[in-house]
Amino acid sequence: MAKMGWIVVCAALGAFTGCRNLVLSRSEPVQPKEAVKPVPLTPIAEKKADLDEQTWNPAWNRIVEEALPPELLSRKRAWAVKSLCPRFEQLSDDNRRVFWAYFFQGLAGAEAGLKPGADVSHTEPAGAARDTVTGRTVRSEGLLQLTYMDGQRYGCDFDWEKDKDLPEHDPAKTILQPQNNLLCGVKILDNQLVAQHKPLFSRSSYWSTLQLGRPGFQVFIKQMANVPAFCGARTAEARPRMKTTPRRHPRTGTLH
Repeated sequence: MAKMGWIVVCAALGAFTGCRNLVLSRSEPVQPKEAVKPVPLTPIAEKKADLDEQTWNPAWNRIVEEALPPELLSRKRAWAVKSLCPRFEQLSDDNRRVFWAYFFQGLAGAEAGLKPGADVSHTEPAGAARDTVTGRTVRSEGLLQLTYMDGQRYGCDFDWEKDKDLPEHDPAKTILQPQNNLLCGVKILDNQLVAQHKPLFSRSSYWSTLQLGRPGFQVFIKQMANVPAFCGARTAEARPRMKTTPRRHPRTGTLH
């Protein structure tokens, strides 16, 4: 009875911090913190690991997780990733970071086979545009297949002056360094989802692997098969299809 009387007195004198803490401690049970799960490996990463080949480096997850801006962690992004992570809105920020780290691993698998030195030169007529930084034909490079023009567009740490005399696949090239490439990818995605208010799967997405109806889209979806279980997603399935019409490539500006 003495303890109960003390609690009543404390409740009446809530201005005193010690009393207020005592009342709250007895009336509001602490919710257990959601356990943070490790980032799973995508199917291509698992396959490469089984073959003892270069695969996804866990350190790259940390690069993505630490670079994510608050806007990509906001529950407002739930609408954008609903098909991949239905429970995104209910997740802790830490587990939202895990989801996005897995997402970028899947994107890198679809875009570059998880190879930091991968590159593609757009020599076909539809894609033979000039990179405004290099003055050469556009070349997509690195884990997320980015260009030097992205350095100007999104403020990425690509330095053409340092790279121009290095061999094509030299890992010392700023655009091929996983950290620079992934950090730039986070900025590009933030621009699409937050600044432009576009959906994740858009006809004008920077990456063709995120464009519904494009061949690379199904490649990306297959890499999302191991999306973290806490997302509450079903096994990866083909998403709704979109009729394709000629449109300008977001990297080169040409119709495709």
